Amino acid sequence: MHLSLNIKFILIYLLFGLCCFFCISTVASQMMMENAIEEKANAFYQEGMHIADQYVGNYFEELENRKTLSTVQSHISSLDIYLNADIWLISRDGELILGSNAALPEERMEIPNFNSVLPGGKYYMTGDFFGMFSEKTLSVLIPVSHNYHVRGYIAIHTPISVVVRMKEGYLFPFYITLILLMILGLFFAFANWIIVYLPLRKLYRCAEEYAMGNYNTPIHMERDDELGFLAHTMDFMAQSLKDYDEDQRKLISNISHDFRSPLTSIKGYIEAMLDGTISFEMQEKYLNIVLRETERLAKLTSGLLTLNSMNPKQNRLCKTNFDINTVIKNTAATFEGTCTAKRISIDLLFSDWASYVYADMGKIQQVLYNLIDNAIKFSPSDSAITIETTEKYEKVFISVRDAGVGIPKENLKKIWERFYKSDQSRGKDKKGTGLGLAIVKEIIQLHDENINVVSTQGVGTEFIFSLTKTNTESAAE
Repeated sequence: MHLSLNIKFILIYLLFGLCCFFCISTVASQMMMENAIEEKANAFYQEGMHIADQYVGNYFEELENRKTLSTVQSHISSLDIYLNADIWLISRDGELILGSNAALPEERMEIPNFNSVLPGGKYYMTGDFFGMFSEKTLSVLIPVSHNYHVRGYIAIHTPISVVVRMKEGYLFPFYITLILLMILGLFFAFANWIIVYLPLRKLYRCAEEYAMGNYNTPIHMERDDELGFLAHTMDFMAQSLKDYDEDQRKLISNISHDFRSPLTSIKGYIEAMLDGTISFEMQEKYLNIVLRETERLAKLTSGLLTLNSMNPKQNRLCKTNFDINTVIKNTAATFEGTCTAKRISIDLLFSDWASYVYADMGKIQQVLYNLIDNAIKFSPSDSAITIETTEKYEKVFISVRDAGVGIPKENLKKIWERFYKSDQSRGKDKKGTGLGLAIVKEIIQLHDENINVVSTQGVGTEFIFSLTKTNTESAAE
């Protein structure tokens, strides 16, 4: 059964009230009952000692004189009213000599099975006092001594119902206190409903909207506590999910576009060759076009797989110490044929003969390859590309600068996006996949380093990224 948080709070509140009432009516009631019996018995015992010393002792001293006995009864009758209890004088043999609420008996009544040693070795007992009462009674037994010998006993009795009323008088303030606490608890529950439950319900409803893909539901909750922090976090999450959802749509759209164009060309040329539209003599030309389109698809697929592997939680870097200058030379050498064809030169400017860095050499080589390839595409003929290293603050900064057409200022933030292509900057080269710079940024971020771009239209573009510097000795080790 599904219970809302509000219902659970109410049930917990009621359960708390019932537990408090149960504890007061059972545990506390029992403890107070025992305390009331102890207190009543102690008061009776003090009064009984006073009676034994002041009145009853004379009776036994005068050999149980009946006149003295009448005086004793007069006194205990007065105390009967004061104590609201029956007071008996009992002989050592268990005979009832007199009672406070009856006339002097002609004959003594024997108490059956009388024993001066009460159960538990106490001076009081609860029960029927050896069958003398029909209701439960508190009885206190006080010995009367004369010449250092026990001559009899004073027994003081009161119905246990009197003690119960005494106990209930003690409990009454506790019940009043419990009622007041329950009323205060209602205020607490109401405050909790306003402060906690209502904001949680609002967060719950917003979370439901986010789960259904509606990320435009804002959470207006200006608070500086945990709920406020949760609300701001959910707002940020919703915006991130919205951006991610938009990126996913763009990604799918771009992938579809970039795959559809070459596939359409391939399909069209093959169909034309099969139905004879393209003559046998011209087939080699169009087969080369199909081959280039196939290579473009392969390159696009390879780039997507590379980006998909750039997961910081799954992708592990194989970091080593190596000379970045050597890697730059080797990577630049792979573009010799392309540069010769476009009459582009690559100038290398190193701050030292060797600059050792700590990074994943294979991935950094891919970064350099993509940046140089990008620079060559956007550089005009008879121009130069400059690759420069600079050491500063325990870092080595690598710069790749071209003299191409540059990137418009409004497009600088977009160049890192997957599949982004600027037709204005790309010129006549339409072979790019739009994944090169996205891969570059992912690799640099995996190294916890930074990459920046500076570009001026008509002047050129410069990419600068950093790597952690190491000394020659540690590299040699």
